[in-house]
Amino acid sequence: MSKELILALDIGTSSVRAALYDDAGNVLPRTMVKHERSLTATDDGGAEIDADEAFDQVVAAVDDVLKKAKTIKGEITHVAASCFWHSLVGVDVKGKPTTKVFGWADTRSREQVAVLEKRLDERAAHDRTGARFHSSFWPAKLLWLKKTEPKVFSHTAKWLSLSDLVTGRLSGTWLTSVSMASATGVFDIRKCDWDTELLSFLKIKPSVLPQITAEDSATFALNSKYAKRWPRLNDARWFPAIGDGAANNIGAGCVKKSKAALMIGTSGAMRVAYKGDPPEQIPDGLWCYRIDRKRVIIGGALSDGGGLYRWLKDNIRLLADDDKTEAQIAKRPPAGHGLTFLPFLAGERSTGYHENATGAIFGLRSATDTIDIVQAALESVAYRFADILDQLNNVCRIREIIASGGALRHSPVWTQIIADVLGRDMTLPDTREASSRGAVLLALEKIGTIDQFSTPKGQSYKAKRTNGGQYRTARKRHQNLYGKMMF
Repeated sequence: MSKELILALDIGTSSVRAALYDDAGNVLPRTMVKHERSLTATDDGGAEIDADEAFDQVVAAVDDVLKKAKTIKGEITHVAASCFWHSLVGVDVKGKPTTKVFGWADTRSREQVAVLEKRLDERAAHDRTGARFHSSFWPAKLLWLKKTEPKVFSHTAKWLSLSDLVTGRLSGTWLTSVSMASATGVFDIRKCDWDTELLSFLKIKPSVLPQITAEDSATFALNSKYAKRWPRLNDARWFPAIGDGAANNIGAGCVKKSKAALMIGTSGAMRVAYKGDPPEQIPDGLWCYRIDRKRVIIGGALSDGGGLYRWLKDNIRLLADDDKTEAQIAKRPPAGHGLTFLPFLAGERSTGYHENATGAIFGLRSATDTIDIVQAALESVAYRFADILDQLNNVCRIREIIASGGALRHSPVWTQIIADVLGRDMTLPDTREASSRGAVLLALEKIGTIDQFSTPKGQSYKAKRTNGGQYRTARKRHQNLYGKMMF
C-alpha cells in the first residue's frame, strides 16, 4: 500500500521554502528546498516584488522539491501552504499583473491613513476587521493606488494577496482562504465575509476581490498546464494558503488561550490562537485575524526583528563572527550600557501603529562601543514584546510561551534576553519549519487524519529573575523616550 505524502509550501518575504511531509506531519528532511529572496526597498518607503518573479519562485520551489523526491515512494495527495499576510497585488481581466506585489512593510500609503481616520470610526472598524488603520493593510494601500495610479486602478479587475495570485494561476480560479482574507483589513472577522462598510467607502465591489472558500476544508486542483508540468501532482488536492502567523502558531502547538507563540524572523510577532469568537473589544495595540471559521488568532507584530540585527551587521563595525558577538553580550550586565534604543527602522506596527515612527539611539557616550549598541537593540525588541504581552493578558492569561524563528534559533543570547525581560520561561522547539509544519497539520486536520496539535520538544530558557530589576528600569526609560518621540 502506497504511503500518503503532503507537499508543503512556505511563501515568505525573505524566502520560498518547500518540502514533503508524511501523513503524521513529519518532514522528510532530504526533500527540503529554500529559495532566498527579498522585497525591493524603494527610497519613498516601498517594499515590493515583481508579481511574475514572485510566482516563478513558487513554481521553482515545487520543481525542486519534486526533483529531490524522485526516489521517494508514495502518493502526494495534498498540497498545504502558508504565505505572508497583508500583501496586495492587482491583476487585469486576463490575470496579468497591473501592479507589483506590495508587502506589509510598504509605507507609501501612510498619508492615506489620516484620511481613513478622519472619515471613519477606527474603533468600530478595528473591532469588525481586527485591523487598525495602517499602511500595512489594504484600505490605505487601495486609497493610495486610486490617488496616485488612477489608470492602473481602473484597469485592475481583481485585488489579491500574493497567495491568491498563486492559486489563480495554478487553478484558474481567484480563490482565498478565511485566514488570508482576515488579515487584509477589509474583512469582517465576525461574519467571515468582506466588510461591507469599508468596501462601500473604498467604492470597491466584492466581485473585484477573490472568492472566499465556502468551507475551511475546500481544495482546488491544478489546471491542465501545471498538471502536465507536475504529473506527480495531477491528482493532488491543494488547500488555499493560510497566513504565515496562523501556520506558525499551529506548528508550535500554540492553539489555546494560555499558550503564546513568539516568533522572530525578518520581523517579529507574539500571538495567541484559540477556538472561539474574537474578543468583544480588541485591545488598541493588537490585531485579531482568523485561522479558520472556528479559530481566531490575536496578537501584535513588530516591523523590526531579524531585519534589525541584519541592519546592525551591515552598518556598524560589528564582529563578523556572530558567536563572538553573542559571547561578548553574554558577559555584560543586563541593560548596563545606559542606552535607550527605539527599534523602528522599518516603522512601527504594534502597539502604537505610528506611521512615521523611526529608529533612535539615546545615551551615546565616548565609551559606547558596538556591542553596547547591539545589546541595546536586542533588549529594545524584548521591551516591545513586553508591551504586546501586557495587552494580550487583558484578553487571556498566558502561562506558557513557545518561541520560533531563525533569528532566535541562531541567537541563544537574544532568546534569553526576551525570557528575562518578559519574566517568563520559554521553550524553543527543535522543529525549524514551524510555518510549513503548521500548514501541513491544519491540512491533516481538515482531511481527518489528526485531531490535535502538539508542541515539539525543544530547548528550555528559564527566566533569570535576578535580571528583572535592571530590565524593568531600562524598559521604563524606553517607554518614556517612546512617549516623547511618538506623541
